[in-house]
Amino acid sequence: MRKDVRILLVGEPKVGKTSLIMSLVSEEFPNVVPYRAEEITIPADVTPERIPTHIVDYSEAEQTDEQLFQEISKANVICIVYSVNNKKSIEKVTSHWIPLITENTDKDSRVPLILVGNKSDLVEHSSMETILPIMNRHSEIETCVECSAKNLKNISELFYYAQKAVLHPTGPLYCPDKKDMKPLCVKALTRIFKVSDLDNDGILNDNELNFFQRTCFNTPLESQALEDVKNVVRKNLSDGVCDNGLTLQGFLFLHTLFIQRGRHETTWTVLRRFGYDDDLELNQDYLFPPLKVPPDCTTELNHNAYLFLQSVFDKHDKDRDCALSPEEMRDLFDVFPYMPWGPDVNNTVCTNDQGWITYQGYLSQWTLTTYLDVQRCLEYLGYLGYSIIAEQESQAAGITVTRDKKIDLQKKQTQRSVFRCNVFGDIGSGKSGFLQAFLGRNLMCQKTIREEHRSYYAISTTYVYGQEKYLLLHEVFPDFDYLSDADLACDIVCLVYDVSNPYSFEYCTKVFKQYFMDSKIPCMMIAAKSDLPEIKQIYGCSPLEFCRRHKMPPPQSFTCNTAAAPSRDIYTKLTTMAMHPHVSQADLKSSTFWLKASVGATVFAVLGFAMYRVLLKPR
Repeated sequence: MRKDVRILLVGEPKVGKTSLIMSLVSEEFPNVVPYRAEEITIPADVTPERIPTHIVDYSEAEQTDEQLFQEISKANVICIVYSVNNKKSIEKVTSHWIPLITENTDKDSRVPLILVGNKSDLVEHSSMETILPIMNRHSEIETCVECSAKNLKNISELFYYAQKAVLHPTGPLYCPDKKDMKPLCVKALTRIFKVSDLDNDGILNDNELNFFQRTCFNTPLESQALEDVKNVVRKNLSDGVCDNGLTLQGFLFLHTLFIQRGRHETTWTVLRRFGYDDDLELNQDYLFPPLKVPPDCTTELNHNAYLFLQSVFDKHDKDRDCALSPEEMRDLFDVFPYMPWGPDVNNTVCTNDQGWITYQGYLSQWTLTTYLDVQRCLEYLGYLGYSIIAEQESQAAGITVTRDKKIDLQKKQTQRSVFRCNVFGDIGSGKSGFLQAFLGRNLMCQKTIREEHRSYYAISTTYVYGQEKYLLLHEVFPDFDYLSDADLACDIVCLVYDVSNPYSFEYCTKVFKQYFMDSKIPCMMIAAKSDLPEIKQIYGCSPLEFCRRHKMPPPQSFTCNTAAAPSRDIYTKLTTMAMHPHVSQADLKSSTFWLKASVGATVFAVLGFAMYRVLLKPR
């Protein structure tokens, strides 16, 4: 909402512009009226909308045309004052004032107009018959008020309507010619309905209506008031109420009714609560709340955000198969202005046999977005209505900013849940296969992936010491001259070479020596394609000797050319090393260390899936 309102009064000389302002301020008709009243500011605490209001007078005798044009450009609303007993002043409304204002305002954001018929105490008839056709021809005219500065009739109302025209304009919401809401308004209210439909059954039941009412207006509806609302809809719309709940059509009808009855502030209150600005676009402040992320810190979803995202998944997983079909996915993202996830996401996270994103894959993708692009995550959570449904101040309340990695190293422990592994290797070394194997896909499955749907990321959960952690793998493009800071910033480095290619290992040694030999980032060598015959690498020493010299674990044999899903042991090792970068080389060689780390991995993986099943049972 605006921080203040600027009202400009214009009109022919002697119609009573200055008298109206002075009568408002002093609450009595002035005996002596100057050519022009000074600009006055009404404090927020004495205005109905609690917004400071500036009232500006215009005098042809004291001001130039240039000064008038400047005031028109600064005004939020313009009152065109005419005298009800002066036909010439009424004619000038359309012949002079409306064209003048139109010429001096931005075409894309027309300033609302109020027609003010002053001196109603001097006549017994109304000017409305003459004014209504003018209002019908000019959509920028919000309303018309007849008043009298002399006997104080409708003075307060005049300035209230002017303020209301700025804070709660009819123009963006309603088309008087069609007697219906405008498409943008329908689109915004449809999103609001879908966000508020917590069980996604297409109706707002009494609990959902009460939550909506409390969210927007800070007060629940009495049960009788709820029934009265539904009865009004029933009488006017055959499909407005279903199973004693409000349908989308009924919801839209109610807001149309509010607007038609001059209660558009009700609709604006709802729209603004759900993040919309005066142009019915989601406000940038709503989508991108402030969030400070210092250097060497990462961003993760917290427990409340995961609970919210679980409820969103549950809401759209209608067949309860713990995966989102393409139709369920479209339904989930229907509240977005665009589809946020492309086909590459299906190759970034775990899917079921049909290629649909699973519950685990869905949470993994949200975790990935939060880690790589927290601003985008805030935006997405905004579309889903996180701050409203979770009753938080903003989406930022769902984000945890981790502490500086240097502190983790000093304390030799970390509270983080997401660890990044950058995967380096020459072309054809098996990096892509290594990423896809983490998602449970063997070589046969990987051959079905289309090149344009390929992903350079893979994320899933691993279990270390019985704790669930996310491992994020990132395949780095093998161009030595273009390694960015993002390519180098990670928790662990994976160096992949092809055991069947004698020239493959050399690339790994170059990357290690140039970028990681003197860093504190742990590194692991992966001997990929271990199902093929191993060929001696053309390098000064063997991979095993190289690892020994540089205090790295010995090369880890790996293949994704398996009948079943490839082994996940290597990913548990990588996560463990990322969690414990301070662990010595001797410990890394110890089988006891790895055994402790992987204990419970399978048990917890099964348990996590079973827990979700249990959570669904009450529904």
